[in-house]
Amino acid sequence: MLFRSLLAVDRDPEALAHARGALRAFGDRIRFLHARFDLALADVEVKEHGLDGALLDLGVSSRQLDAEGRGFTYRRGALLDMRMDPATESASAADVLADSDEAELTRIFRELGEEPRGRALAREVVRRRANARLTTSDDLVNALAAVTGRAPTHQEKARVFQALRIHVNGELEALDAALEGIRDRLRPGGVLAVIAYHSLEDRRVKHAFREWSRSCVCPPEFPICRCRGRAFGETLTRKAVVASEDEVARNPRARSARLRAWRAA
Repeated sequence: MLFRSLLAVDRDPEALAHARGALRAFGDRIRFLHARFDLALADVEVKEHGLDGALLDLGVSSRQLDAEGRGFTYRRGALLDMRMDPATESASAADVLADSDEAELTRIFRELGEEPRGRALAREVVRRRANARLTTSDDLVNALAAVTGRAPTHQEKARVFQALRIHVNGELEALDAALEGIRDRLRPGGVLAVIAYHSLEDRRVKHAFREWSRSCVCPPEFPICRCRGRAFGETLTRKAVVASEDEVARNPRARSARLRAWRAA
């Protein structure tokens, strides 16, 4: 079925420019909005007419990862920026490493990167920045190497860089706000699909869909239901949908993708 209109939202102006070129053939059937996706729910047309469906493709894109000047990569010499929209996010990853105290850095590495050496890495960052600001990927990788006592693995580097990126862009806060906001804007039968790329995102989506699909969310000790007494809708994916072997062969970065979908009642 052809869509009547589509609202394409991204906080990265470069991503929007690329989308405008790729979707030029659809003309005025697509509106482009430069905003964080949770803030797009304040759009006048969305508030007035609701949504027939929504797709969230979380995290960073391959284009962002491959652009060394954006600072999302841990390839040698890349600047520690990581801002999806430098015009609206004032603090870069380098700023976070320079200005956060040891406790906050520990929280970032442990909670957002699930890095078991989070406290030791935070302490090493604080020690090193006393002599010089950490400004490039090499600086952060070298700090991690000092903690591990060897060259860090790709997975270890990915965890740490992921943690900083999530913090810099407030990604989990935006996701929490967007999930509930989109649920409330969906018209009956409307579907919300979410593609997540790491466990922190996917866990939030899974738990939200599960809670929305329950008719009662009262604590077990309540003798009588005192909550909403109805389900908001139904989960369409019993388990997360993952890429096939052929899809991963064509695009290795699809390996970590997890798709979940939910339909409003």
